[in-house]
Amino acid sequence: MEASHLEKCANLVPSSYIAQGQQFRTTRSNMVRILLEKQKVPEEGWEEEMIEFLLGELSQLDSNNALGNCGAGEREGRIFSSLVARRNYRLAHGVGRSGDVTAVQPKAIGSSILNKLCTKLMLDMIRFVGARNAKSCIIVPMATGMTLLLCFLALRSLRPNAKYIIWPRIDQKSCFKSMTSSGFEPIIIENKLEGDELRTDVPGILEAIKRVGADNVLCVHSTTSCFAPRVPDRLEEISLICKEHDIPHIVNNAYGLQSSKCMHLLQQASRVGRVDAFVQSCDKNFLVPVGGAIVASFNDDNFLDKVASTYAGRASSAPAIDLLITMLSMGVAGMKRLLAERKENYSYLKQELTKLAAKHEEKLLETNHNPISMAMTLSSLEECNCDVTQLGSMLFTRRLTGARVVPTFAKKEIEGHVFTGYGSHSNHYPHCYVTVAAAIGMKRTECDVIVKCIDKCMTSLKKKKSNAVGQNLTENNETNDVTHLDVISDDVTN
Repeated sequence: MEASHLEKCANLVPSSYIAQGQQFRTTRSNMVRILLEKQKVPEEGWEEEMIEFLLGELSQLDSNNALGNCGAGEREGRIFSSLVARRNYRLAHGVGRSGDVTAVQPKAIGSSILNKLCTKLMLDMIRFVGARNAKSCIIVPMATGMTLLLCFLALRSLRPNAKYIIWPRIDQKSCFKSMTSSGFEPIIIENKLEGDELRTDVPGILEAIKRVGADNVLCVHSTTSCFAPRVPDRLEEISLICKEHDIPHIVNNAYGLQSSKCMHLLQQASRVGRVDAFVQSCDKNFLVPVGGAIVASFNDDNFLDKVASTYAGRASSAPAIDLLITMLSMGVAGMKRLLAERKENYSYLKQELTKLAAKHEEKLLETNHNPISMAMTLSSLEECNCDVTQLGSMLFTRRLTGARVVPTFAKKEIEGHVFTGYGSHSNHYPHCYVTVAAAIGMKRTECDVIVKCIDKCMTSLKKKKSNAVGQNLTENNETNDVTHLDVISDDVTN
């Protein structure tokens, strides 16, 4: 209620009550004013009622919510379902305009303010988690793979003769398809085995540039966050090569915002060499539904403008709404807490998996350069002629999701390219293994469940194989297997 409206209420209730009500209103208005002035994530998170108040105020600025509005076009923010309208806070017009995903939409002033404000808060958050020299970012309503594709298409007009993308191998289909679907040919740089780690073959990148010519290379597509035993690429060396040969450098930082090590690598690479843009997932870093990504840059040039203008058509505002709500709810203090918990869980999970590896005469692979993911060998399963991939099925049916069991023999064809040892990021990795990640949002209790479930499933698989010599038993015959819910109930009883 506006101040002038409250004044008119003086003949309805005592003026002292009106003054008190005005104080309540002023407190709320000041929070919004400070947010809009500073355009930074608040130190302490907001209550849900306060966030809904802000969203309601912004929603009233969109034309579809104006009293007496009459839409004469085919896209006028009409919503059939009231449930859908409430789910989106009646912000129906989306963001951007045809030809630019960041442009202001005249019929959607509230949505445009929301998108611009969310972008400012996101840049503040990116700087807070470690990329202190980041200059700009945009929010794209597509997941990481499609957003990488958008970056490659944006580079096309800047390097019209280029047809290759140099790519240190990472076995994730969306990364590969982002290059082939944008019409470019990946030059795959196999990783080098150093101890247990798979690391960037920097001389291999230089050799590829020399072989095809720098002008024919669209960019180098490097990676930070990844599954062990692969570790983040040597970003400093790659950025120096890109600077020396005047080749763009796009970094897939999918879930790297949650890692201080990944962010330090990006910061250092931008300081010594060339990093044109780094792309990260909204859901993996900020605990929101899948569907958005953030493109950020350390530069003042117009590359992000080029990326935004490459997007065809208007865009969904859902990722920006989810991010704004989450950042306001979380606050800087909430993000600090989540990042600290993630680091603690990484150390704890690594410690417990080391114990588990010793129990099964396995090895926790030494991948200290990977700050999120870790892997344990499954040699004992191979030695008793178990199908190691069956462990992955057992874990999944017991509702332990996200763990990846990687055999040494897997082959996969993607867009005509055959990958040997697919999943291991290498043609000849010497171990089969199971990999897990200590990601943001994970709880300590989940670390315990992961270890106990892997332990009991491995034990069960070995016992089953031992008892099934000469017999054709299947996992469906098991009657005394464990689910991770059994693990939890064991903890309660003990």
